[in-house]
Amino acid sequence: MTKNRFWRLDDHPQGDDFSSALSLQETELAPLQDGEIRLKADYLSMDAGTRMWMGPREDGYQPPLPMGIPMAGQALGRIVESRDDRFPVGRLVRVFGQWADYSTVRPDDSWAVLLDEDIDDPRQHFGVLGLNGWTALYGTKDILGVKEGENLVVSAAAGATGSLACQIGRNLGAKVTGIAGGPDKCRYVVEELGAERCIDYKNQDVAAELKKIDGGINAYFENVGGPILDAVLANMALFGRVAVCGMIANYESDEGVPGPKNYDQVLMRRLRIEGFLLPDVPERGPEYNALLKGWYQEGKITVPFDVTKGLENTLVAYSRMMTGKNTGKVIVDLTD
Repeated sequence: MTKNRFWRLDDHPQGDDFSSALSLQETELAPLQDGEIRLKADYLSMDAGTRMWMGPREDGYQPPLPMGIPMAGQALGRIVESRDDRFPVGRLVRVFGQWADYSTVRPDDSWAVLLDEDIDDPRQHFGVLGLNGWTALYGTKDILGVKEGENLVVSAAAGATGSLACQIGRNLGAKVTGIAGGPDKCRYVVEELGAERCIDYKNQDVAAELKKIDGGINAYFENVGGPILDAVLANMALFGRVAVCGMIANYESDEGVPGPKNYDQVLMRRLRIEGFLLPDVPERGPEYNALLKGWYQEGKITVPFDVTKGLENTLVAYSRMMTGKNTGKVIVDLTD
């Protein structure tokens, strides 16, 4: 029998102490059931939204994970067994599976996608062509409706989704301002992503810097929440739009947190705020993939990878993402 290592969720994490809440386990793989597929993971995706799944909150966009089960997350690899004719053995696939060497899933329950192999780096199926890329495009183009010449601000601009939203905004003709932590990240946002400016929230007064944007902020791609959101609301243009993609500042809380103190600006500036989740529009995937793939092959969009090697080091990678030590997309490399 084949052995499978996996990370088990044993308890709700306290803050960034993930090692006390998850443990690396090993078991034998069970025989495949009708309708299931099994992939051997080459890469695992570290995604901020999974932090809410680990907690006890019942008011999220999906129920919390039960204790004692394998930790859920995106996996990318090749199918090694299949009892679903749509997903043949040997094909490259991306699924919502487990933090494990092998993920066993039902394709329709795990958003399984068979992947193109005519790109130079298969990891981009977790990057430009992955759910971060699709989310950045959905939020920037469809939710915000960014137009040429508008002022677009993106928080967490050096992260996986934020870095892609910056480039998509630039490709759509917007004047992009990123918000990131530290001079190195801000340099990357301007020099590599093509933003006109970047505000270092660790060393600058964000609200004061945003006030310098001529005409105010027309569109804001929100990844953070907290004080950053307050600073943005105070500097929005009339009839501005806010697309809420993530609220990482709130994910560690086991309860709801107080709303922004500048919330009255929603009325004063007649703002439109809309939260969005990519699973609401699964049918848009092929359309998004085609546009992003074209840009990628033309050199108009990319994302770097923050790579940690080895399943046993998954929590190191996850902590890097949750504490903002990464630039770009955080992944765990399980290739030999």
